[in-house]
Amino acid sequence: MAKHERSTLWRTQNFVRSAAVIVPILERSGIGRSDVVLDIGAGTGVISELLRSRGARVIAVERDPILCGRLRRRFRDDAAAVVACDDFLRVPLPSRSYKVFSNPPFDITTAIVSRLMNAPNAPDDAFLAVQREAADRYMGRPFETLYALLLKPWSTPSVVHQFRREDFVPTPNVDVVMLRLRKRGPPLVAASQRSLYRDFIVACFTAWRPSVAAALDRALGARAARELLRQADVEGEGKPSELPFARWLGLFSAFARMPDAATRRVVGAEQRLRAQQKRLRKIHRTRVPRDGLSARRRVTGATPAPTPHTSRSHANVL
Repeated sequence: MAKHERSTLWRTQNFVRSAAVIVPILERSGIGRSDVVLDIGAGTGVISELLRSRGARVIAVERDPILCGRLRRRFRDDAAAVVACDDFLRVPLPSRSYKVFSNPPFDITTAIVSRLMNAPNAPDDAFLAVQREAADRYMGRPFETLYALLLKPWSTPSVVHQFRREDFVPTPNVDVVMLRLRKRGPPLVAASQRSLYRDFIVACFTAWRPSVAAALDRALGARAARELLRQADVEGEGKPSELPFARWLGLFSAFARMPDAATRRVVGAEQRLRAQQKRLRKIHRTRVPRDGLSARRRVTGATPAPTPHTSRSHANVL
């Protein structure tokens, strides 16, 4: 391959070393002949090929033009495999029922999950190979996070497989798991209250107060906060992250019954947070081309440290 061709490769992905790694997970996934499945960051096509072997219809999305060209050649005679040469964040999502099974680049996990979970037609089931710390945030483990609370009313997160680092090439310097996000039916928050719930949670978690009571005081005012805690039977002395998801649901249920003057206080909280995030300059080390990292290591002997997706629980919002 020519030098200029090599330089175009998307170098933030850790590819599955062997199909044998994926087979047992796929067998337990329930994905079968009637399913339409997205493979995000399809890379060399290992996962797409396995999905096709189970009779699923596949939409393989790959940003890198050279890898995508190889995918198109690999599946050119397969009418049930569609290859999209584009950024997943720009590819139209299926309008019919679909699932996701993929090993995407770790550095865009948040953006991928955000798009899938907030889509008008979210996937019925999603299996994503992600960094362990990212999975913990979505599960709210060991403490609840903004990520988890914005996800859980509509999806059940769980870890269904722990990979070995040697299962990937190049070998990542972080632990990797298969995160499952299964759509709830019905959701725990009504569609008509979705925006209000998200604004309420964002307002409480971005208040930067040491307790639930103090966060509610900041978001709603002292009088409304006291009344809400009383109605929801929550003491409010612990940190927002220490209050279990079920209690947050109870708090929101009571909050949604309060007068409009109280609920208006949080309206727009998520939109304001998103605007703030756009002003922040995010630098992900995993976006540095590996050729560049290799050259730097040869010169300095430096080894890059594991790169978290974010430094704070609310640095990105779902």
